[in-house]
Amino acid sequence: MADSDVILDRMMSLHPKIIDLTLDRVWRLLHTVDDPQDKLPPVIHLAGTNGKGSTLAMLRAGLEGAGKRVHAYTSPHLARFHERIRLAGELISEEALTKVLDRAYAANGGDTITYFEITTVAALMAFVETPADFTLLETGLGGRLDATNVVNKPALTIITPISIDHTQFLGDTLTAIAGEKAGILKRGVPCIVGPQPDEALEVIEAKAARLGCPLFAHGQHWHMAEERGRFIFQDETGLLDLPMPALIGPHQLENAGAAVAALRQLGFGEAACEAAMRNVSWPARMQRLRHGPLVEAAGDAELWLDGGHNPAAGETLAKVLAGLPDRPTHLICGMLNTKDIAGYLRPLSRVADSLTAISIPDEPNTLPSDVTAREARGVGFAAGEAASVADAIADIRAKDPDSRILICGSLYLAGSVLKRNG
Repeated sequence: MADSDVILDRMMSLHPKIIDLTLDRVWRLLHTVDDPQDKLPPVIHLAGTNGKGSTLAMLRAGLEGAGKRVHAYTSPHLARFHERIRLAGELISEEALTKVLDRAYAANGGDTITYFEITTVAALMAFVETPADFTLLETGLGGRLDATNVVNKPALTIITPISIDHTQFLGDTLTAIAGEKAGILKRGVPCIVGPQPDEALEVIEAKAARLGCPLFAHGQHWHMAEERGRFIFQDETGLLDLPMPALIGPHQLENAGAAVAALRQLGFGEAACEAAMRNVSWPARMQRLRHGPLVEAAGDAELWLDGGHNPAAGETLAKVLAGLPDRPTHLICGMLNTKDIAGYLRPLSRVADSLTAISIPDEPNTLPSDVTAREARGVGFAAGEAASVADAIADIRAKDPDSRILICGSLYLAGSVLKRNG
């Protein structure tokens, strides 16, 4: 076990809950470590239910394509915690991570604080000690009370599409959830708004009006479309004819639009926008696996991986699958017990031939495979169970060797697969 893993395990025990939304503990620790949130390079803060990670990845690719050094903070990680913290473009080293976690843990003095809160503070500490031109901060959950919502004057905020998710923390209506996401808006700071349901957009617009935030909303101030295999973006300053984003799926056009709108708002030109499309990579977002033991086990079958996990992600994934070349498609699915399983699986039942349910390895909040299988049958799937991803692949290959296999349902499952596949 790495030194950073030992400290991270210690941090898990500092609060009885994994999630406890308030900013009091974060402010206390930030003040103790000399307020790094006030010393960051210009911050772009992102919130939303879907697409914020992909949008951040495209924005980072665009900024780096323009020669800028970019810090980035994302969550959750897939294989290693280090993925959450990029210092000037590079994943934080084991040595640097261990040192900054140690300092944050010592500064906290044993007080109650959640894992996400203390690790967010550690990330901000690391960011101020490495020169960079921009800082990209992705919210963990919600926005208003998220541990990342501590920068008084970001350069820009971005709200990606909002849908129903995390209702036990954010409320069970779109207006309530939108109110939490809109909590990242800051007085006078411009905000890029991705495609939204009308009721969510109304909440964002009302909050922006109260705070004097210039809004740049999809459908009003910027538009995007695919035309003849090109990505066409238009705003008040003109039209851009760009390559399609390297990330697969029609939903990535929305994310690309928000990233390009952000780059334009920050003053960058066509070269940066093109880099955002060409150079982006973001694991477990409809990722084709091409190497490793699981790929070898799949033989002639295609092996894909996606970490989407809510009903909106299920709809999006169904559209992606429907747009791929015709091939029998089989899902291997593991989900957390906090999710709307039927809502996620229902649209997928229209485009996939079968589902094999598994329990997510080493994840205490996994939904048992038999429950996932039962829910899948309830929405029309031919569904079975397997003890592991490898067993599921073997079963599918034996029955349908030239098929498409998609492992899906949770970022935690995606992380386990990426570790297992080396």
